[in-house]
Order: sequence, then C-alpha cells, then structure tokens
Amino acid sequence: MKVSLIQSELVWENPVENKKAFDTKLIELYQQTDLVVLPEMFTTGFSMNPQGIASNYEILNYLKVHASKGNFAIYGSVMYATDTGYVNRGIFMNPDGEHTFYDKRHTFTLAGEHNVYDKGEEPVVVLFKNWKINLQICYDLRFPVYSRNTSDYDICIYVANWPVPRVNAWDALLKARAIENMCYTIGVNRTGKDGTGMDYNGHSQVYDVLGKELIDEHPWEQNGIKTVLLDKNHISHYRDKLKFLQDRDRFNLL
Repeated sequence: MKVSLIQSELVWENPVENKKAFDTKLIELYQQTDLVVLPEMFTTGFSMNPQGIASNYEILNYLKVHASKGNFAIYGSVMYATDTGYVNRGIFMNPDGEHTFYDKRHTFTLAGEHNVYDKGEEPVVVLFKNWKINLQICYDLRFPVYSRNTSDYDICIYVANWPVPRVNAWDALLKARAIENMCYTIGVNRTGKDGTGMDYNGHSQVYDVLGKELIDEHPWEQNGIKTVLLDKNHISHYRDKLKFLQDRDRFNLL
C-alpha cells in the first residue's frame, strides 16, 4: 500500500486558507497513492479557540470530494463542533465516502486542551484495503498502553502539532511504538510557527516493524510530500520469526 505524508505549515485559525492550500497538495496526489495523512488540526493549527471556526459536516464534504476524485483514503484531525461542545476529531475518509471518527483521548493539559475539548472514550481501528489501522492523535503518542497492539493491527498513525523543543521525544516515541507493537508507525507533523509563537520543524516519518526509517531524509524538516510503500509481508515475516507479541502481558485499559 502506498501512503503519502503531507508535511506543511498551517495558517493560524484560518480554515479557508488552509483548505485552499491542501486542495493543491491533494490534487497533486490524485490517482497516485492509497492513503494520504495530514497533520493534526490541519484547518486551523493547534488552537484553543474553536468558537466560530470549528468544523462540522462541511469538512466531511471537503474530504469526501478529494478522497473520491483522488481514489485514496485521507486521515487527519480538525477541531470539530458537536452537539455538546468541541472535540479534536480525527477523520478517516474512504474513497467511497464512508468515514470513521476518532476523538483524541489524551487532551494536552499543558496547553489547556482539556478545558476546551472533550476527550475521546476509546481507541479506534479501521479496516482499509485489508489493512488494520490504529488511529491516534499527537499527545496519545506518550501513552503506550493506549496503543498497545492487542488487536493485531498493522499500522498506527499519529497526526500532530509537535513543537521543536520536544521533537526529540517525537522521534524516539514514534520509533518505540513501531518496535513494541511490531507494526508500521506513521507520524505526520506540521512545520512553521503558530499563533502562540510555537515553532514546528516536522520530522514526519514512517517506521517499519524493526524501527527502520522508511523516509530517507531524516530529519525531514521541509514542507512537501513523501510517499512510501508498505509491505504486509514484512509484518507477517517478522511476527512469525520474532513472536514478541505473543508474550505480552494481559490487562485491561480502564
């Protein structure tokens, strides 16, 4: 399966301009890939001001059009208005218009995200082209129990606004999640500066089951698109050869 990562600057709290920018990038990938991954809150940046700019059903139409015309799935997150408040919502849009929501479980208390957005209640794994994909968002990366591979998923995706001062943790934790869960792990981060003055330098990457980087440019710190080819035989080969997942401890996530 071909997966394309879009690493980009985001216009602060401006859904119109961000969607225009991603229009161009997504059109470039039409008929060229199977899955496109966008950053966290790709229409606004990581803002705590959702009033008046949070997405609702219109973002589904935006993603549906591109997924259909491009013949690929898309995953990214947006600030999303619900009947009871706001969530940091991951949206996995299939080419046929079917979609799955994942609401960020671990809201980032350091930035006050827990005061603005309701947290999600449970992990979400989607099935696409016979690949089981675990959907995660940014701060979830710091909590390995939450991504623990008890469902034999093949891919774990993290979309993020992960800043420069802590980017070493981003690199290390993405690699760790791949190794411990024996899965492909994809991390897509943004670049540029947000409205709070926070700097971002990307470092988007794909790691295989053994923790090998599949994007040769590392660290990747420029705006652009990278496409990698994932091989399901790679997963089955090493899970058969190295049966580490069979030795995992058994406990329930509260």
